[in-house]
Amino acid sequence: MQAAILSLLLLGALSEGQALHLIHLPATGNVAENSPPETSVHKFSVKLSASLSPVMPGFPLIINSSPLTEAFRVNWLSGTDFEVVTTGKEQLDFETGPHIFDLQIYVKDDVGVTDLQILTVQVTDVNEPPEFQGNLAKGLDLSIVEGANPGFLYQFEAFDPEDTRQNIPLSYFLIPSSENFTMSNNATLFSTTELDFEAGHRSYHFVVEVRDSQGLKASTALRINIVNINDEVPRFTSPRRVYRIPEELGPGTIVANITAEDPDDKGFTSFLLYSITTVNNYFMINQLTGTIQVARRLNRDAGELRQNPAISLEVLVKDRPFGGQENRKQITFIVEDINDNPSTCTKFTFSIMVPERAAKGTLLLDLNKFCFDDDSEAPNNQFNFTTPSGVGSSGRFLQDPAGSGKIVLIGDLDYENPSNLAAGNKYTVIIQVQDVAPPYYKNNIYIYILTSPENEFPLVFDSPSYVFAVSELSPARTRIGQVHATDKDLPQGDIVYSISTGGASLQYPNIFWINPQTGELQLVTKADYETSPVHILRVQATNSEDSSSVTVTVNILEENDEKPICTPNSYFLAIPVDLKVGTNIQNFKLTCTDLDSSPRSFRYSIGPGNINRHFTFSPNAGSNVTSLLLATRFDYASGLDKIWNYKLLVYITDDNLLSGRKRAGALVETGTVTLSISVIPHPTTVVTTTPRPRVTYQILRKNVYSPSAWYVPFVITLGSVLLLGLLVSLIVLLAKAIYRHCPRKTGKHRTFLVKKGEMKDAKRELVVETIQMNTVFDGEAKDPVTGAIYEFNSKSGARRWKDPLTQMPKWKESRPQEAVTGEGTKPPGGSDKERDGLSSKAQAEDAGPGSRNQDGRPSTPKERNPALKSQASPKLHPEK
Repeated sequence: MQAAILSLLLLGALSEGQALHLIHLPATGNVAENSPPETSVHKFSVKLSASLSPVMPGFPLIINSSPLTEAFRVNWLSGTDFEVVTTGKEQLDFETGPHIFDLQIYVKDDVGVTDLQILTVQVTDVNEPPEFQGNLAKGLDLSIVEGANPGFLYQFEAFDPEDTRQNIPLSYFLIPSSENFTMSNNATLFSTTELDFEAGHRSYHFVVEVRDSQGLKASTALRINIVNINDEVPRFTSPRRVYRIPEELGPGTIVANITAEDPDDKGFTSFLLYSITTVNNYFMINQLTGTIQVARRLNRDAGELRQNPAISLEVLVKDRPFGGQENRKQITFIVEDINDNPSTCTKFTFSIMVPERAAKGTLLLDLNKFCFDDDSEAPNNQFNFTTPSGVGSSGRFLQDPAGSGKIVLIGDLDYENPSNLAAGNKYTVIIQVQDVAPPYYKNNIYIYILTSPENEFPLVFDSPSYVFAVSELSPARTRIGQVHATDKDLPQGDIVYSISTGGASLQYPNIFWINPQTGELQLVTKADYETSPVHILRVQATNSEDSSSVTVTVNILEENDEKPICTPNSYFLAIPVDLKVGTNIQNFKLTCTDLDSSPRSFRYSIGPGNINRHFTFSPNAGSNVTSLLLATRFDYASGLDKIWNYKLLVYITDDNLLSGRKRAGALVETGTVTLSISVIPHPTTVVTTTPRPRVTYQILRKNVYSPSAWYVPFVITLGSVLLLGLLVSLIVLLAKAIYRHCPRKTGKHRTFLVKKGEMKDAKRELVVETIQMNTVFDGEAKDPVTGAIYEFNSKSGARRWKDPLTQMPKWKESRPQEAVTGEGTKPPGGSDKERDGLSSKAQAEDAGPGSRNQDGRPSTPKERNPALKSQASPKLHPEK
């Protein structure tokens, strides 16, 4: 810093000749402590150099200070006049800060001439008022619980900046004075009375003032808040307990406003909480405001409200969510009925069928059986009916009595009546069902009355009988005639025509057909006059109510439609070559008949084949019988005749009685006969004959299966399966019968040994054989006859052969007397048939009580053959 000052001084010396310097500097200036910004400290000016160059912008300025500070700056006044002022950036405090500041002021012009001078600023002391320190200077809020005992509240403290040692006492004052509070000399605040939040002020506002010895003072705001405690029960302020509300209020509608106050917090109901303790679905309460709103639809006409419209609720008010004080109140809502349901009916459209001969005064419809009003109370649930109206109803229908809803017939409903026909026998009655209470809801009811026709008139034909004629030549579907029946009953239904009897022929069950809708009679096939010249039909007409029949006679007009028929139809004749002219060839005659022509109407002619006209018929017309004659002789010698075999085609027509003019336009029928004539030459004449052709008939047979005959293979297969099952069942039954009646043999040469004479006296006895199963064989022995080893039971005598694999038996020829003992046994080398004799039954017969004698009785030891005793198996002991 010193080097910089020296440099400036040197620069000033070098430019001294130019005479740029600061006037009134150096100098000393004074400024009071705590001066505000822009307070003037010292004024000076700048003397320009000889060149009169102006001071550079921004100069002069304070380039340094001792001590360092930003509390001062240089302001331009005018021209070359300047002033040092305070900036306010630093507080000038005589008691705590520096008292003297050395400010180095430096100036420079445009040509670079400079000057530097020092301004000494002295801070002067000023007497300052006392101060409240910290937040206390901004004010103080104190809170006191209501009901607290009088006493100490707060200790105030102020500071005097002039008294750094705090030796000078300060005075404190409470403004305004109060009987509830006081301030002591040492700045202590006391309460003098017991404070009640509900009875008095909730807060007090004071000013606390402090003064020094010279009367300077400072103050701060004091607010004392009385803290409320919860010591009072909330009180309801809404006196109403019964509310009448209409039904059908929308959800959210406010129906009651329950208000209450808390003496502990009077005037601030937002701190109270409301609730409904009664369980209900219709109302809810705002827990903050106490307004009761509709929660769901209130329908007075249904459910529990129809029986009891009163809803009782208990409202609870609390001053805290948990704990605290609370109070309860009973309120009742009565839901009142309104006319919100229009009179209605189970249906609004009725269709009534009334017989056309219904008597006047007949009750057609009682609307009270179908209409109702759901409202719960009168007059909202009452209704009536308006006067009927509608197309065609006037003069025919009436509501009797008026408004009752009973529709009565008062006019004529004859179906055939022209006025009723004009109305189509359909009538519309419009009637309204309406409430008797505002807003008088209405609903239209439409009654459609249809007249039901009755069968008053019979179904009759236009004529009592019909006669038609048709030619027997008319083809099928030829119109013969038409029948027609009418019924005066309206509406006229469709009449159906049918042929009930008559019209049959030999080939067809009915040769006539009648159109069922129009009654037109037609041919199914040609009619034959010769078979049946007259047909008598019975035609029946039927509608939905009646039926009627009429006789129809159809005359068949005869026509020449039958060909002449002659016998024989074909014939073979042989004549000698020298037969005389005029001779009846072999007495041949044709006899002809015609069903629709006279015998005198026949005319005979021979067509192709009558070469040289050798043959003719006599008579050739006017008779039904004619003979074949030789008309000219044969001449083979001259070569005139060359044919020996003639085949004649004879024509028989039935137009002989017609004149030439009539014959051209008349219907003529022609029959034919074939004659074969062979001319036999003389024996010396060699006749070359042509053999008659042979006709070979081939019959082709095909077995063609038709899909429609599917049942044939099915029935055959099913029958085969059933037959096979029957055969199998018969075979099974036969096998069972053979097995049951033909038991197999158990051995050969069975001999029953009995004493002489015992057979005559022996009586047949029933022998019961008992075989004990699971016998314990406690002994073993060797059969002396077979040498086989067997096991036996010492108590029962039962025995069995030992397993042949564990022994090697020896076979000996048994003697005849051993047949009984050895029955049922067979040595190992025996045949299969003999081996089958080894059975449990044979063993039982050979041993023990099961043995029998010849008469079938159980044998005793004495009755047995002594020879058997010595050679038999070991003794069998009966079971005890």
